Amino acid sequence: MDRRHFIALAIAVSALPWVSASTASAAEREIFSTASFEAAQQRGARILVDISATWCPTCKAQKPIVDKLAEQPSNKDLVIFAVDFDSQQSAVRQLRAQSQSTLIAFRGKTETARSVGDTDPASIAALVQSTLAK
Repeated sequence: MDRRHFIALAIAVSALPWVSASTASAAEREIFSTASFEAAQQRGARILVDISATWCPTCKAQKPIVDKLAEQPSNKDLVIFAVDFDSQQSAVRQLRAQSQSTLIAFRGKTETARSVGDTDPASIAALVQSTLAK
């Protein structure tokens, strides 16, 4: 593979949402499904639900913040569920979300925090921290 093809492939892969290296120190990420979400809740997992839309500038600002939090070793047991606001409206309703750029934190079945339109790294980190057992 020549350099030009390698660069094109690297750009294409990095543009895919929710693609990350599978490492023991990174949070688990998956596309939201009711079955997977409920299974994570049943096992008492730390959960972050990220409801976003591809056209949303606030969602785009949140993404690198969530990505950075996902890579922290302290969040390796965090499960991040991605919900597409436009194509997963049943999930949006199930989660009682009113808009895209909504982040919802859970510890098992208990909602611990929720934010809408927040792009402050410290408050998003606090939202994730709310999932820790007390």
